[in-house]
Order: sequence, then C-alpha cells, then structure tokens
Amino acid sequence: MSATASVTKITVEALVKATPEAIWHAWNSPEAIKQWNTAVEDWHTTSSTVDLREGGSFSSRMEAKDGSMGFDFAGTYTKVLPHRQIDYRMADGREVTNEFIDGSDGVLVRVTFDAETENSLEQQRYGWQAILDSFARYAELAR
Repeated sequence: MSATASVTKITVEALVKATPEAIWHAWNSPEAIKQWNTAVEDWHTTSSTVDLREGGSFSSRMEAKDGSMGFDFAGTYTKVLPHRQIDYRMADGREVTNEFIDGSDGVLVRVTFDAETENSLEQQRYGWQAILDSFARYAELAR
C-alpha cells in the first residue's frame, strides 16, 4: 500500500455486562479465546497463543468444523494499556485498535480495524461484529 493510499476503517461495538477484569481475562486468555472466537456456529478456533506485551505476538487458528478450510489470524501487539486498550498490527499489515471503556452499565468494547479489499465492507463489519457479539455472550456468562 502506498503512503498516499487511504485506508477505510470499520468500527464495531458491544456493551458487555461484566467487570473490566473479567473482560480483560476473557479477551486475552488463549483458553477463553477458543470458546468465543467465532462468527458462525459451523466454525471454531482450534488453537490460540497470546504474548500480551508491546512487541509480543498472538495467533488463533480458525477452522470450519467440517475441516474444509481454515486460516490463521495473527499479529503483533503495538500498544497494551491494561483494561483500557490493545492495538495490534495483523500479519498483512492492517492496524486494529481494541478499546475497553468502563461505564455504569458495563464495559463498551470498541474494535476499529483497517478494512481489507477481498470482502465487502458489509461482510467485514458483519463478521467482526458477530465475533464481538460472541465474545460479549461468553464474557457475561463467565463473569
């Protein structure tokens, strides 16, 4: 991507009714990630690694349950502010910001990411929102 190219950013959000500590744990625990990291029922996350520090890396293996396809979602952490923000650069160079905003009704989790060009903006928004909604359901039950 050239330095003058404009990147479309997409934001998804979910209000999670759990403590900031429970949300942080669910977001960053490899075992928890394997429980919630899916957009649709016929996919799952088979493995997850997290080295939560600036310069550390993460990876999650996402696969169709029928074994027909899968991919690795990986990147490097660029900013870690405990219970407040996690930024990372994905393996393809796109940037992601995850914000955790504490409020009276729970924690607003806001994810802003650079769009890719392979899928429509609507498909990307839907997929990331579905994963975030799955996270919210998991975190609320695990609290």
